[in-house]
Amino acid sequence: MAALARHGSLGAAGREMRISQPAASNRLAALERRIGERLFDRDTTGARPTPAGRALVAEAVHVLGHLEAIFDRTRAAARGEVLSVGTFPSLAAWLFPALADLLRDATVHQVTDHGDRLVEWVGEGSLDAAFVTVANQMRLPATATATPVAGDRLALLTPPAVRVGSGRRPFAGLDVVAHSYDPSTDALHRRLSALGARPKPAATGETAVRMGRLLGCPVVLPRGLALAYAAPDEEVAPAPVPGRFTLFLVTRRPVPAALAGVVGGLTGRLGLEPAGGES
Repeated sequence: MAALARHGSLGAAGREMRISQPAASNRLAALERRIGERLFDRDTTGARPTPAGRALVAEAVHVLGHLEAIFDRTRAAARGEVLSVGTFPSLAAWLFPALADLLRDATVHQVTDHGDRLVEWVGEGSLDAAFVTVANQMRLPATATATPVAGDRLALLTPPAVRVGSGRRPFAGLDVVAHSYDPSTDALHRRLSALGARPKPAATGETAVRMGRLLGCPVVLPRGLALAYAAPDEEVAPAPVPGRFTLFLVTRRPVPAALAGVVGGLTGRLGLEPAGGES
């Protein structure tokens, strides 16, 4: 499945797997019969995954990645504690260096993905822990528990020479780049539009800041990221739209002792507020 998605051709996928094209076709057909869904649309131009196929490919890539890490994790286990930790892309550049410093006697395997998928992997046991902001917006697996780590809120970053208005429509006529930690992006865009903005989405915090600088427009994003990325001549102020987040540590029960011991040290290192704080 993964090879077919990469190559878009049964022949090329078969060559990678060292099997013939008919054998690859038979394996795909057998898998489709077992699942009861068509996984790839096939014609003379190649093979393209259906929605069901894309979902299965994503799961296959995750399983393969976990298998490929087995040898590294086994070798690392012989040298000390090994922890597999996941977070979402915007936080990875700040969280993983902090964990590496706080957990110097452990080996931390780093995983990035959407928060809900990371929580699922904690529940199934393929991740030891996930740092996410969606734990209070979803049903946790029965085996998992969520510990509040820190809080954050939306902020407004303005590059030099960018001027924001006042009153009820401070963004009137302005493009505004927006990035949120959690799935509230659509609601954020609606709130910004009500203030006169033309919202522009950004996939990560760094992307949002770079877009704002290039386009010469304000950026709305979590305060911790704004402070981390702001240049000396850029201003960070409270955003004129509501938005608060809580960063959770999600683990299986009981919380690994090594991770429980570093939770208190992460808040300041990540530029965040104490969980539930208003400072």
